[in-house]
Amino acid sequence: MLDWTDRHCRYFLRLISSNAVLYTEMVTTGAIIYGDAKHHLHMDPFEHPVALQLGGSDPKDLALACKMATDYAYAEINLNCGCPSDRVQNGMFGAIMMKDAKTTAACVSAMRNAVDLPITVKHRIGVDDHDSYAFLTDFVGTVAEAGCDVFLVHARKAWLQGLSPKQNREIPELNYAHVYQLKKDFPHLEIIINGGVTTLAQCQEHLHNLDGVMIGREAYSNPYLLANVDQQLYKSSNPVKTREQIAEEFLIYVEKELTKGTKLSAMTRHILGLFHGMPGARLFRRHISENAFKPSATIDILKNALEKTTGVIS
Repeated sequence: MLDWTDRHCRYFLRLISSNAVLYTEMVTTGAIIYGDAKHHLHMDPFEHPVALQLGGSDPKDLALACKMATDYAYAEINLNCGCPSDRVQNGMFGAIMMKDAKTTAACVSAMRNAVDLPITVKHRIGVDDHDSYAFLTDFVGTVAEAGCDVFLVHARKAWLQGLSPKQNREIPELNYAHVYQLKKDFPHLEIIINGGVTTLAQCQEHLHNLDGVMIGREAYSNPYLLANVDQQLYKSSNPVKTREQIAEEFLIYVEKELTKGTKLSAMTRHILGLFHGMPGARLFRRHISENAFKPSATIDILKNALEKTTGVIS
């Protein structure tokens, strides 16, 4: 979710679900150590619980980045071993790390020794021609010996050559059976599945066999999917918020951020799917997309978009 689940996106999603664990976009160790750490790590306390997802393959750098992150109250730190992009490969981290389980284990060990936070790993079921179940169990087993007991498994393998990151989310076939078997073979580990999940009914089905479900792109493009998460999965008795309520609460956040100099488009780009499938949704998206980026854009752009959407704020 690089460049997607930034702090504005997470604040918006937290307005929809109070309980779902939110993950940051992948942040490289170099960006934290040598760049603007506050920019990459800062979040509003309202966002909690949030997991920081790190990209890197040097144990010392990962340990240092973990230590720097402890000032920001993250619930966990996640090591990304699943991203297939060329840029990530060139940095020798992401999905390519599955080919070197010992180095990945050394990274996890260094991270665990650096901080008291839970250290988790997100990965694929395989990479390139290394796609046997034996390869998957060897990777998980080796990393688990280093102290990791939570694995977030994207149920597709990654092709590092010939497919774009987008194609890597669609073309390699989903293999839920491998993830289910992983839980059977490692019952002491927490196994969370990712990939192809678009409904809460599918989440419920996976939860019969696994410990958790991660939803990525679908939750971004159709965020109201999360509106019933608290009630259906966390047994909350709180009423489900309407889209209108969420929009009104986000307006308050936007107004506050604008006074700090935050650009309107940096926030509104994350809410284009709020009215997904509803009357007026196209007008809502279009008005924001055509106007929020303008230097003169104010909160009135968002208010006008809501007014153009059938049944929303008048």
